[in-house]
Amino acid sequence: MTSPDSPSTTGQPRARQPSAGQPTTLQAMRRLVVFARPAAPSILLGILVALGAAIVSLAIPQVLERLVDGPLKNGDPSAVPGAVLLVAVLGILEAVLIALRRLSVVGPATNVEAAIRRALYAKLQDLPVAFHDRWPSGQLLSRSMSDLSLIRRFIAFGFVYLVVNVLTVIIGFVLLLSMNPVLALVFIVCSIPLWINGFRFERRYHVVARRSQDQQGDLATLVEESVHGIRVLKAFGRGRHALSNFAARAEELRGTEIEKAQALAGIWLWLLLVPDVAFALCLLVGVWQASVGGITVGGLVAFFATGTVLRFPLESIGFLLSMLFDSRTATDRLFEVLDEQNTITDPADPRHVQRALGRLTFEGVHFHYPDAPAGSPDLLDGVDLAIEPGETMALVGITGAGKTTVVELAGRLYDVTGGSVKLDGIDLRDFDREELRRHIAMAFEDATLFSASVRDNVLLGRPDAGEDVLRDAIDIAQASFVYDLPNGVETTVGEEGLSLSGGQRQRLALARAVAADPSVLVLDDPLSALDVDTEALVEAALRRVLTRTTALIVAHRPSTVQLADRVALLQNGRVVAVGTHSELLATSEQYRYVISSLDEQPIDGRPIEDRTEDLTEVTA
Repeated sequence: MTSPDSPSTTGQPRARQPSAGQPTTLQAMRRLVVFARPAAPSILLGILVALGAAIVSLAIPQVLERLVDGPLKNGDPSAVPGAVLLVAVLGILEAVLIALRRLSVVGPATNVEAAIRRALYAKLQDLPVAFHDRWPSGQLLSRSMSDLSLIRRFIAFGFVYLVVNVLTVIIGFVLLLSMNPVLALVFIVCSIPLWINGFRFERRYHVVARRSQDQQGDLATLVEESVHGIRVLKAFGRGRHALSNFAARAEELRGTEIEKAQALAGIWLWLLLVPDVAFALCLLVGVWQASVGGITVGGLVAFFATGTVLRFPLESIGFLLSMLFDSRTATDRLFEVLDEQNTITDPADPRHVQRALGRLTFEGVHFHYPDAPAGSPDLLDGVDLAIEPGETMALVGITGAGKTTVVELAGRLYDVTGGSVKLDGIDLRDFDREELRRHIAMAFEDATLFSASVRDNVLLGRPDAGEDVLRDAIDIAQASFVYDLPNGVETTVGEEGLSLSGGQRQRLALARAVAADPSVLVLDDPLSALDVDTEALVEAALRRVLTRTTALIVAHRPSTVQLADRVALLQNGRVVAVGTHSELLATSEQYRYVISSLDEQPIDGRPIEDRTEDLTEVTA
């Protein structure tokens, strides 16, 4: 079984042993106050109402004492109906108060859950891509669903009853002391092992609960990966392998859940044993006291009736503590995300441009990923490149040269670690992020669509645009196939657009970038899944767009290079040559090597077998 300190397979830490530096349970739970504050009046009302119900239940034994020591002892049956009616009224009042507790707390608790979920989702949207590179989606999903449900149940039920039951026990012990100090002391002394084992339970259960919730997140990640990759698993016949991997993780989680159950069983042993022992000893002492006149029969009945009322608050300590510690762990996991620092933020005094001209420059740009090993060389090591307004620049280089990183920096999905990227002479970091992404639109090779209509997907960056913008974008991307879908542009595409082919998804992603009408269009090989004929049509239509916008295109095909006015060659983290396609063929051996290694598609209308002759002539 995985040790509590071992890292998970997804890279996130599992539960750690509590240390002196960790916050206490109270300190951890207090962090929820900022979300729970609007519901505080309702929660307080719920506590008062539930406490009222507990006090009513404690009042019933007092009625019984007077009934036994009065009418029943004196043989006066006329007072019995009144006492019975009073007990019935108290019972009904208790039930009504319990119902009011539910009504006053449940609704506000769900509002607290909704507020936390909105805050978590907003944080996830705001955090940089580097965060999402590190965190498995299953861990984030488990935090936004199961962990928040644990917190909501604790606020609506656990917290209220933990407070009420502690107060009920205190009030009950005071009543027992007032009835008979000797019996009360026996009862209290017998309950001491409960509190001792309660503290021991906290230390053990917190660690196991954290490990369990982390393992649930790992399992959710595994399920999500298997569902998204079902085509690959089926194509390679690896379903059984995936199942065995899942079974191993599930068995690991089962072992942790058994460990949780053992911890609960340990506390429940004391919760059930101690009250029974206390009752037995109190009965023995109580009968002796009654025989010598130290307590009346009615007082003895009332004492045991009060003790019976206190059994539930005492026995509830087990599941309320487990609920508290589950919620504490869920809170810790929640704030692990909410406490993440966003390194890509808006400036205090952002610059504003109504419509950017589109001059995009890279000035001494250095970059390494946040999780890169210490001392490793920068992926980009001083990139200098200037793209003029209205110019189309193709970016080429061997695999791993950093082409995708360059375009991600252009959209400020990451921040440079040295140098600067500028739009019209303004550092991208001086723009408000929302405004910046109105000026720069991107389309990626791995096209991602959302479970929404075709219209919503295409107009994602410009939702208020009209039908003419939608039609023009679809025409440019050669995505007219959408009109043949069951509901045309109102057809809802499946999850991640997997109901469409790869080429169809790429065309819709390209249409989305075009519809945004940006000043700078950044394309990371967005035509890789298209056949040659469709690609030619898209490129011909794209030329209309590229005449009115600046474009940076990562090229993995020679045909894509033909779209560009100039080509930049990326090598060893630097731009080593810039020029037209013909100029670079004539002057750069590395460029000739890169071009010859691209997909075997014709350049200038001639097939690849004719390139060797061209290159030979250029070299000569």
